[in-house]
Amino acid sequence: MSEKIARFLADNHLESPCLVVDLDVIADSYRALRLALPDVEIHYAVKANPAQEVLSLLVGLGSSFDAASRYEIDQCLAAGADPARISYGNTIKKACDIAHAHDLGVRLFAFDSESELDKLAENAPGARVFCRILVSEVGAHWPLSGKFGCEPAMARDLMVRARALGLEAYGAAFHVGSQQVDPRQWEMAIGRTARLFSALAESGIEPRMVNLGGGFPVRYRAEVPEIGVFAETIKAAMRKHFGNRPPEMIIEPGRWLTAPAGVIQSEVVLVARKSRDDDRRWVYLDVGKFGGLAETVGEAIQYPIRPARRGNAAGAVIIAGPTCDGADVLYENAGYRLPMDLRSGDRVHILNTGAYTASYSSVGFNGFPPLKAYYV
Repeated sequence: MSEKIARFLADNHLESPCLVVDLDVIADSYRALRLALPDVEIHYAVKANPAQEVLSLLVGLGSSFDAASRYEIDQCLAAGADPARISYGNTIKKACDIAHAHDLGVRLFAFDSESELDKLAENAPGARVFCRILVSEVGAHWPLSGKFGCEPAMARDLMVRARALGLEAYGAAFHVGSQQVDPRQWEMAIGRTARLFSALAESGIEPRMVNLGGGFPVRYRAEVPEIGVFAETIKAAMRKHFGNRPPEMIIEPGRWLTAPAGVIQSEVVLVARKSRDDDRRWVYLDVGKFGGLAETVGEAIQYPIRPARRGNAAGAVIIAGPTCDGADVLYENAGYRLPMDLRSGDRVHILNTGAYTASYSSVGFNGFPPLKAYYV
């Protein structure tokens, strides 16, 4: 946790649970990414954390934006973003939402199917479009399950059709999965994209852009490669597969920019055992899957959890949320340990929670309010 967050928590008696985000950490991460990949246009993935404070900060730093809905587009514009620097990156869009975005000045749209392409031609005439292709997600802690993208052979046909429909066949995109810890996945995906570009060239289409997606990992409980490792892998792969004339490049970081900036303060509601000889305690927190920790599904994202006060020797625990839903168990098999004297009313800090927490928080499941957030 940053010194600024620690000081804010110490100086303010905040009702738990709450998220506190240090905006300076986001700014530092943005600058580090710009330094690592100076020739790549950063499109912040708004869905990671759409707070106006975050968007306004990134507008001021010169970021572009990847929006998943018309509502995120509206949020970006309210924060001062230029619509020409917004990509409507969701491949699943209502026709009226495409028209809304186009009317506002958005000109860059993703697609991965013929039906979506037809909607774009009708509702965003003349727009730049890029086709998302399927790639491997091996190594991703939060894979996207094949929901998005199409095979490159289909992408080639769709890009040809895009040109025939009066759209600009601008480029291709891929996503190697969120919290992707294997840099080689970018190399393989870039190679696949280059082969698609070669096939398109044979059809007289010269795409201008590669969208490298997001996926850069942050450190939770295990070490991950530094951003420089991913950057060098991407640069080497672009030289290998595109030579001395690389296309424009876009990246869509979300987690990497905002996760390390956030800490959730949570209160222990109950510590219990299921039997007298149970060797693991159940620790119930006042925040769970429905309060912003949705990425604990399958124990995929394992947040560092630190008690706010120093305790005695640690013991094995199962960690769960507060709701009356059996699915609201965060960690049962991941080997978490917390102090043996932990008790109801104690506070714990859940680290690296600046991304995909407040934006995942339910409106009011079991009557619990959405996760309160502070930006400092």
